[in-house]
Amino acid sequence: MIKEKRIKKIQEYVLEYHSASLDELVNIFDVSKNTIRRDVQELVDRGELKKVYGGVSVIHKKLESFQDRKRRNQEQKGSIVKKAASYVENGDIIFIDSGTTTIEMFEYLKEKHITIFTNSIDLIIRAFPYEHLNIISIGGMLDPKTNSFGNPRNLDLLRDYNIKKAFMASTGISLSNGVTNASPLESELKKTIVSRSREVYLLVDHDKFDKCGLMTYCSLSEIDYIITDTTPNESYQKYASENGIHLIVGH
Repeated sequence: MIKEKRIKKIQEYVLEYHSASLDELVNIFDVSKNTIRRDVQELVDRGELKKVYGGVSVIHKKLESFQDRKRRNQEQKGSIVKKAASYVENGDIIFIDSGTTTIEMFEYLKEKHITIFTNSIDLIIRAFPYEHLNIISIGGMLDPKTNSFGNPRNLDLLRDYNIKKAFMASTGISLSNGVTNASPLESELKKTIVSRSREVYLLVDHDKFDKCGLMTYCSLSEIDYIITDTTPNESYQKYASENGIHLIVGH
C-alpha cells in the first residue's frame, strides 16, 4: 500500500473508532512500528489527529463563539445559502437550524410566504419586520455559545407538524461518525427534526468534511441533500451516489 493511501486509511480507522494504539495500527496495516510512527506524526502535524499515551485519537472540535464562527468563510457560506434557499417555495413549512451558515438563508427567504420553525434567536429577531412570515420558536434552555434554544421540553410540538424541509448545520461530518454537533443541548432537537422532516438538507462548507464533533445526531444516509462550496473527495461522492444523496455544490 502506498504511503498516502495508508495514511488516509489510518485516519479513517481512527475516525471510526475514535482512538487507536500504535500496536493496533501496526497489526492492522502490517507495517513496522517506525512506519506507523511516521504516518501518525504526519497526521498529527496536519492537525487531523492528536497524540495520546501509546497511540492517537480524534480531535473533537470545540464549539467556537457564535461571532467567531459567523465571521469565518463568509464567501463560501454565501454560495451555500443562496443555493439552499432556491429549494424553498411559497407555502413551505421548513426548519432552519441555529448554525451560522443556515441562518444566513434568511436574506434569500424574507420575501417568501412560508412557515419557519427555528431555535435560532438571531433568525427570530431578523424576522420581526416581516409580517408575512410565520415564525414558530422552539423554546428551551438558552445556549449563549450558539445564540439558540436547546434541550426543549416540548418536542411533541414538532411531532404535531409536518415539516417539509429541514436545513441543518453541523460541526463536522464523516463517513464513519455521520453528522456531528458540538452542543449537547441541541442534539436531541436535531435528532427529532431529522426524523420528522420530509427532506433534510445539510449545509456544510469544505472545512467540515472528515471532522468530528462531540455528538452524532444522525447518519449521513439520513440526509437527502448535502450543499457545500467545494466538491468533496471521491469517497463522499461514492457514498452519496450509493445512498441516494443529492450532492450540490453552490457557486
